[in-house]
Amino acid sequence: MSSSEGSLSEGELSDDLGYGHNTFATTSFDQYFVRNYKSTRTSKNVFSDLLTPLTAEQYTSAVTKSTYKKDIEVPWLGPGRDLLLSRFLLQLEEGFNLLLYGAGSKREVLNALAKRIHKRRRSVLVVNAFHPGFTIKDLVASIESIPALQDSEAAQASGSGIEAQTRRIHRFFASSEQELYLTIHNIDAPALRKPQAQSCLSILAGNPRIHIAASVDNIAFPQLWSLTELFAHKSVHGPDDATAPARGYAWLFHDVTTLAPYDFETAHADRASIKGASPAAAARAQKDVPGTSAAGLVTEVAARHILVSVTQKAKKLFVLLGARQLENAAAVEAAGGASQDPQQVAFDYSMLFNAARENFVATNDTAMRALMAEFKDHGLMVSVTLSSGGEAIWIPLRKDALTKLVQEMAEQSK
Repeated sequence: MSSSEGSLSEGELSDDLGYGHNTFATTSFDQYFVRNYKSTRTSKNVFSDLLTPLTAEQYTSAVTKSTYKKDIEVPWLGPGRDLLLSRFLLQLEEGFNLLLYGAGSKREVLNALAKRIHKRRRSVLVVNAFHPGFTIKDLVASIESIPALQDSEAAQASGSGIEAQTRRIHRFFASSEQELYLTIHNIDAPALRKPQAQSCLSILAGNPRIHIAASVDNIAFPQLWSLTELFAHKSVHGPDDATAPARGYAWLFHDVTTLAPYDFETAHADRASIKGASPAAAARAQKDVPGTSAAGLVTEVAARHILVSVTQKAKKLFVLLGARQLENAAAVEAAGGASQDPQQVAFDYSMLFNAARENFVATNDTAMRALMAEFKDHGLMVSVTLSSGGEAIWIPLRKDALTKLVQEMAEQSK
């Protein structure tokens, strides 16, 4: 047979592979690559850009009018509430830890459980892990502040690190008759997902006299722990066995659907804004904007907390900058620009310093920088490098929130 007779042309080969007359049946792998060889196109119609965020008043009004308690039967809100709490207490006493999941805020459930434990004269610690400033150090320090633990021999052990503190806590409760109940709101919070925090929590959860009842809201929460950690049983360790304490959570899962709004949990975020609902999303949204902080726009609630703790001169500086930023924003809007663009609404630093000196807020650059330092540390004032190379300052607040704060503080100073 000649070489021409024994070879297939390119067209005949493509037919044999199934692209033409289906001489041979193609596999699922071939079909996948044939149908997906083209690049996909992503739409630029982002929902958060098309929809105007609600104001705080609109959000509050909408939540108030919500009828979720009337139209939907939630077991937690019915007569089975006392029975559910009694079951939780029994399971905790039997050596299990509780993990509550389901749609809606579970803060009310955990707080009710904590109150019932407190009525039985047991040591209970409520942990608000959803707070942005919370760390595992806060949890360990709060446990070590228990009077019985401070007076014990375990408190005299050396070591100041988180691991050493956790082992001291484990050793104390493993060798005493005292019990500790931890109710942790959002154990899936970013602060408790870190390896060091997970290591400490697994040691505490494995102690037979430390009982944990926690809530989760992340849909992928089972991936936080291995199967060994999820279903590990608590074992008793003596006071001298703290070098290798038991690790694991011994979880019992409970679907506690409340359908309640996450008002308290999201108080630090802009609940009315889609971009502000998640700190990570806000950081991604603001990452490419020159001059913005890593956390994006500051909420009105957070700004009020910061302003309460600063001096009167710092408040006057905030009003000066806020008033001039609003003037710039009005001019930008009149010209058809974006009122939240820091490059356009930020106020020149030298002009701000002159205004501060005229109003007896700061007499020199050092005093001016010192007043701004507190705001910059909390992200309430941000330095912007203009295209001309100069420095400008702006307040990363939504226009309506900034207007309200400037007006209130201006009236208070009169």
